Amino acid sequence: MPPDNEADYEVGYGKPPRHTRFKKGRSGNPRGRPNGSKNLSTLLSETLSESVIVAENGGRRTISKRRAIITQLVNRSAKGDLRALKILLDILQEMERRIEPGSSETFSFGEADQKVIEQLKMRFSKGEK
Repeated sequence: MPPDNEADYEVGYGKPPRHTRFKKGRSGNPRGRPNGSKNLSTLLSETLSESVIVAENGGRRTISKRRAIITQLVNRSAKGDLRALKILLDILQEMERRIEPGSSETFSFGEADQKVIEQLKMRFSKGEK
């Protein structure tokens, strides 16, 4: 317990005066983050999901901004824009990295599959002679 006598308490680094300390039951950040405020990833996701009207093949279509960005990136890559091609290849590599861990599991054949494989091996080895 802290001493009751003010003379026994030394004010200094890490020891603020008693009258300036946080009061019990009161937050150190009373205003805090307002309710309903959104973080960066939520704002980005919402903005990319917004609709935009594009002219395509002589007609007008409504698509998401996300789809429009990807379409433009692919089209520029196809036209030979090296910067767009680099970005597209980086995205594809990242997607493959995410998929790889699940697909790296070793696949084992069942007993029926093994029989079929053996029959095919026999058939092909007879044809080679």
